[in-house]
Amino acid sequence: MLLRKRCRCGSRKLQFLLLLLVLTFFLLMITMRNPAAKHLSKEGTSLLANYNPKEGYQVAFGQPQEILDSQENSQYFPMEGLSPFISLREDELLVAIEVPTAKRNHIKTRKGYRMVRQQSRRQKENKQTQDPKFLLQSLPLQAGEQADAGEQLLIAGLEVHGFNEALSQQIPLHRELPEVRHPLCQQQGYSSNLPMASVVICFHNEAWSTLLRTVHSILDTAPRAFLKEIILVDDLSTEGYLKSSLSEHISKLAGVKLIRSNKRLGVAQGRMLGAARATGDVVVFMDSHCECLRGWLEPLLDRLASDRSRIVSPVIDVIDWKTFQYYRSVELQRGVFDWKLDFHWKPLPECEEKVQLSPISPIRSPTIPGVVVAVDRHYFQNTGGYDSDMIPSGAENLELSIKTWLCGGSVEILPCSHVGHVYRAGILYNFDNEDAIERNKIRIAETWLDSFKDLFYEQNRNVFLISKQAGRPNCTECFQLRRRLGCKGFQWFISNVYPELHPVQRRTRFSGKLYNSGVGFCAEYKTQQDAAGGYIQLSPCNNHINQHFEYNGMKEISFGSAQQLCFDVRHEKVVLQNCTKEMEISPQHWDIKENGMIVHILSGKCIEGMKTDLCLRKCNKEGNMIWQFEHSFHVDER
Repeated sequence: MLLRKRCRCGSRKLQFLLLLLVLTFFLLMITMRNPAAKHLSKEGTSLLANYNPKEGYQVAFGQPQEILDSQENSQYFPMEGLSPFISLREDELLVAIEVPTAKRNHIKTRKGYRMVRQQSRRQKENKQTQDPKFLLQSLPLQAGEQADAGEQLLIAGLEVHGFNEALSQQIPLHRELPEVRHPLCQQQGYSSNLPMASVVICFHNEAWSTLLRTVHSILDTAPRAFLKEIILVDDLSTEGYLKSSLSEHISKLAGVKLIRSNKRLGVAQGRMLGAARATGDVVVFMDSHCECLRGWLEPLLDRLASDRSRIVSPVIDVIDWKTFQYYRSVELQRGVFDWKLDFHWKPLPECEEKVQLSPISPIRSPTIPGVVVAVDRHYFQNTGGYDSDMIPSGAENLELSIKTWLCGGSVEILPCSHVGHVYRAGILYNFDNEDAIERNKIRIAETWLDSFKDLFYEQNRNVFLISKQAGRPNCTECFQLRRRLGCKGFQWFISNVYPELHPVQRRTRFSGKLYNSGVGFCAEYKTQQDAAGGYIQLSPCNNHINQHFEYNGMKEISFGSAQQLCFDVRHEKVVLQNCTKEMEISPQHWDIKENGMIVHILSGKCIEGMKTDLCLRKCNKEGNMIWQFEHSFHVDER
């Protein structure tokens, strides 16, 4: 009996020892996987950033102070605490490190998780081997196959990113760009007390090379005294390299933060999210495929320092999507738009050139592109920022520009500031709704164009149909903003900012076949379509394009919808000549009366249909002088 009791006691001791060894092993493994942070700064002293040509600016890792979770709606507020670890999803988070400085000693340090979980090596390898670019690079190529593989890489990059991504990968993140500024710009001096800037970059599945080259070009060219921070807004990217790999790379860069969204926001909402997190005096919104030249930031800040109600943009130079060669803008241009609300570059009109004091004077611009936009942060917030209901991308720059002009501000392009931009081949910011961009334009028309919105619908029949099918958007908040800011009407914009738009004069009032009641035939242009000077004749009515004419608000009768050839008079006969677009009374101006007569305003005579020709005669009520267009447009009925 005594022997049995001793055996039982011995076995229990052995089990206890084994259990103790197992627990010790697990504790050792946990300690190895999560080592304790060492050499933490207890007094919050500033950490110096070291520059490395290959890795960029590096900062010694302190204890993370904030974790930014995904945003669910358009209301964004600073987080006061951390979410429980169980609620945090892999690759949805970023450890945002804010290095404390002497000026921030009053800020209370917030504790955070040490690192974001990363994809396993096996997951990365499996995804990499499925990448078509990896397959092309891993195949042994013969000499004759090298060109074909390069072409395939070019096509693959073009389809995914809209540019030669394979070549972009070969370009270093830090590259010197040529000096393209005017010599007078290099002589400009700027105050040391300029406001500080927060640069906001919103991206969705951007190529690794162009995204990081954008970030590093900012760090390489912006004076540290004027650069508060760079905020990257990930608009629900799905590419694996933009997950933990990007988080790891960004965490090594001083003053760079990353915010991730768990739903698609679009450019306007994404930039609004970044602006809500910004702490600089000025917010600079920048596309994710840009490169900055030295001296690009100071002119923007200097101009905003003198008037915070301005919105300014640099000169946007071109980075070729295929060769990535940098091309400077040769002549001074300004941004404009047409009645379809499409953006265009136009040379400065003569009246604007006269007020330019020098080649580097700021350029008043009706609108600016959305590539790079700088604005005082408080002014941006007080005036409503971007219209958050505009998705996904397109026309948000027009809305911001028009609102700024009408609500007491101004819009300028600064010749001494240059930023290069990759104009991608094709629209890559795809949402489920193909008409989303057109809906953005409808919001602009309904909010800001007042009664002139009818011209917008007339010029774009597709937009008109969309508005009829889906109904007009709810712009109640925008109208309330207009009243609160005391904004002017769009007529003021036309008269004082962009008189070249001439909206009323370009309105199409009649179109289609031009029928003569007396002869029973229709007007037809017999000569070649691109040749001016041909006579108008009468022919049996048909649906041929040579019988399509339009009468617009400038009192012109033009051939076709291009409005390049207009009715003119030669030896008392009606001919087609190049449209002069003159505002004063000219031989190309006609008045269509309610009784159907077409009066030549300069001579007071009417068009009469002869057997074949159209001639000018003294007006009477004979049938040969009665004309009728196939279609008439009454805006109020739309």
